[in-house]
Amino acid sequence: MADAINISMVYFSHRDFLLLGFPGFHKSRHLLFIPFFIVYLVILVTNGLIIHTVRAESSLHAPMYVLISSLSAVNICSTTTIVPKMLLGFLFHQNHISLDGCLVQMFFIYCTTMLDCNILLMMALDRYVAICRPLRYSKIMTKQKLVLLSIMALVRCTFTVFPVIYLASRVNFCKSNIIRHFACEHMALLSLACSNITKNKIMGLIIRVIDLLIDMSLLSFSYGSILRVALTMSNDATRHKSLHTCGTHILVILIVYFFRMSSSIVYRVSRSVSQDTHNLLTAMYLLIPALVNPIIYGLRAKEIRIRMLKIFHQKTIFTNR
Repeated sequence: MADAINISMVYFSHRDFLLLGFPGFHKSRHLLFIPFFIVYLVILVTNGLIIHTVRAESSLHAPMYVLISSLSAVNICSTTTIVPKMLLGFLFHQNHISLDGCLVQMFFIYCTTMLDCNILLMMALDRYVAICRPLRYSKIMTKQKLVLLSIMALVRCTFTVFPVIYLASRVNFCKSNIIRHFACEHMALLSLACSNITKNKIMGLIIRVIDLLIDMSLLSFSYGSILRVALTMSNDATRHKSLHTCGTHILVILIVYFFRMSSSIVYRVSRSVSQDTHNLLTAMYLLIPALVNPIIYGLRAKEIRIRMLKIFHQKTIFTNR
C-alpha cells in the first residue's frame, strides 16, 4: 500500500501554483502594494524619460545613447515581467499562476537579466572602440553592426536560459503548490520538487559561472584598455571626459553585477535568513538596477541631462502660453 502511494506521488505533479509573495506579511500584504507600486512607477517614468529623450533628440542617436535607451527599455520589460502580477496579488489575491505561465515568467526574468548584462558588454565595446580605436569608430560602430550585436545578444540569452527552463519543465512538483515567493524564480519553484533536481542545480550553476566569467573577462579587458589609453592622453579635457564617461558605465556595471551575484549568495545562505528577507533581497536584485540606472545616466551623462532639461523647458513654455 505504501509503495502504491509513493508511486502515485512520483507521477503526480501540480500544474497550478500560488505565489505567496512575502509569507510573514500575508495578512498585511495590502500595505506592501504602496512601496512596490511607487518603485514600479518611478522605474517606468525615469526609464521612459531616458527613452523619450534619446528618441526625440537627433544628436543623441549615436550608438552609446541608443544602447543607454535600450538598457532602459530592458529595465521596463524586466520589471513588468514581475511587478504587475505581484501588485495584483497584494491587492486582489490574484496570485494564481499555471506551470506554463510560471516557466514563461522564469524565462523572461532570466532572459531580461542576461540581456541587461549583454547591453553593458555592448557599451563596453562601444567605449573601447571610441577611445582606443577612434579613427575606426565610424566604420566599426555602424547601425548594421549594432543591430547584429543586438541579435547576437538575444540569441545568447535564449540559448543560455532555455536549458534551465526545459529541465525545470521536466520536474514533478508534488510537495506543494505554494511558491513562497513573489515570482517564479528557479530555485523557488524547484523547492517544491519531489523528483531529483541535481541536474537542474548543476546546470544552473554551470551556466551562471561560465556566463559571469565571460562577462567579467570581456569587461575587464575593455575597461582596462580604456583606462590605460585614457591616462596617456595629453589633452586634459579629453582625458577627463573619457574617464567620466567610463566611470558612469563602470558604476552601472558594479550595481548590476553586485545585485546579480547577491542573488546566488542569498540561495547559498537561505537557511540562515527568513523567507521574507530572502524575498526582499531578491526584489532588490531584480528592481534596484532598473531603478538606479536611469538616475545615474540622467545625472552623469551631460548630453542626456542637457537634452532632458531642454525638453522640460520647451514643455513649460508651451504650457504657459
